Amino acid sequence: MKAKTAVLISLPAAIFIFTSAAHKPARVVTPAATVKHYLYVAVPGIRDYLGYGGHGILVFDIDDHHRFVRRIRTKGFHPDNTPSNVKGIAVSIPLNSIFISTIESMQRIDLTTDKLIWEKKIDGGCDRMAISPDGKTMYLPSFENSFWNVIDCATGDIIKKIEVNKKAHNTIYGPSGQHVYLDDIASPWLYVADAKKHELVHKIGPFDNFVRPFTINGKETLVYVTVDSLLGFEVGDIQTGKKLAHIEVQGWDTGPVRRHGNPSHGIALTPDEKELWIADGHNMRLHVFSAAEPYQQLTTITLQDMPGWITFSIDGKYVYPSSGEVIETKTRKIITTLQDEFHNNVASEKMLEIDFENNKAVKAGNQFGIGGLR
Repeated sequence: MKAKTAVLISLPAAIFIFTSAAHKPARVVTPAATVKHYLYVAVPGIRDYLGYGGHGILVFDIDDHHRFVRRIRTKGFHPDNTPSNVKGIAVSIPLNSIFISTIESMQRIDLTTDKLIWEKKIDGGCDRMAISPDGKTMYLPSFENSFWNVIDCATGDIIKKIEVNKKAHNTIYGPSGQHVYLDDIASPWLYVADAKKHELVHKIGPFDNFVRPFTINGKETLVYVTVDSLLGFEVGDIQTGKKLAHIEVQGWDTGPVRRHGNPSHGIALTPDEKELWIADGHNMRLHVFSAAEPYQQLTTITLQDMPGWITFSIDGKYVYPSSGEVIETKTRKIITTLQDEFHNNVASEKMLEIDFENNKAVKAGNQFGIGGLR
């Protein structure tokens, strides 16, 4: 009897538990937002030649075999109303904006709407700029004049002017946000500015000739520079200011180049800082080196056109030479070639990756191939 009574008593309880569970609302699982990865390519990004992709910003879907997505209309015109040379490309994540410099002006474009926020003519013209890690401040070289303008990214207003030498050109804002590295192409020195005081505090070199494209490691202890007349690169110690190494590409002759007048106009570190990739304009190749002493030359990759710049995807999986190929870093294989909506090959020295979540930019690469170790 005791056993039967236990069953009779527990049965209603079981019915209650089952009924309650049946009427309990199911937990709604919200799928995680998907991060999309895009390559933004500003054109005309090789002088003002329209035969390499026309005019505007071309967007490619990195996740879908670098498929062309759309063309963003831009400003930036010569006085005769023809498209001007794009000189630089940079992103402010906090401002959700991409910035495009041309010889005459600077443009700020909203990354969600693709709409122009402002375009400003800048005193002395514009070259290849860099933006602070907090997205607020830009160091903008004049167009081969003697100074850099320090710019408020939100407004485009000039905060300060920094006199350097004769021909302001390339700029890297250190990942720490403390220093900015200034390349004057009429000097064998690389100049360093204090990012808070906006004044020169240091210089690195002298290198063997005038400094051209360069890059730095993520901890800002080493700089890798190309210099006029050298097929190869040199290495400098940022702390001491001393030149450490002079490396020449072996097995390839130095010859005339169509642009820039420099055999190795293009250099980039892999994000893991294990390799250094060098442009060879005369032989239309990339040369790959170990990024640590003794800087072993590893391999050479043939391109379809003269390279004048190199950068990487944020994760380091892809290499983007300015000649338009997409190269898989690990295998050294060319996996595709950038093409616009008309199936024309695209080439530019001004490109970088931007990642989006919910239609808003959340991360951006850089145009300089800076090392990713911090």
